[in-house]
Amino acid sequence: MKTGALPIPEFIRVLSIAMMFAVSSFWTAPAQARVSDTQVAALVEALRLSAPNTGNPNDGLYSDWKIKWENIIRWSERCTGKEMEPAEFEANTQKAREILACIMGKILREQYELSKDESVAVRRAASWWMIGDPDQYDTPQTSPYTRKVLDFYRSMRVRSER
Repeated sequence: MKTGALPIPEFIRVLSIAMMFAVSSFWTAPAQARVSDTQVAALVEALRLSAPNTGNPNDGLYSDWKIKWENIIRWSERCTGKEMEPAEFEANTQKAREILACIMGKILREQYELSKDESVAVRRAASWWMIGDPDQYDTPQTSPYTRKVLDFYRSMRVRSER
């Protein structure tokens, strides 16, 4: 009686070949690029260099990165387990960089995963930084800023490769 199914020994042989192909494809597939600490540091520095100069010392923005106080408190809690006051954040640039690397590293990795393109990921991360929406990276409102961040990012990457 023929049912159209492979005999057991033939089925096992075909299954074995399929499994070997799947495993070999997995091992030979190109490794997905990862975002390095150097890339994150370059983004953090590019954001600092791109920070707006409001000309107003009472603009409600803190540090060289021009960050709202509520973000400083929330991000420091998230990344260090302890809320940091804006004055402390401004006074400790090293700690500020660590906190921003924590936040922006996650954002850059997410945007790289979505775009698969480093330049686009940086611009999307810059848009998230500016308005909270990475999808707006190429709009008339955000494009000049995201391109500025990308330019600074590229110059930081060139310096780090020397």
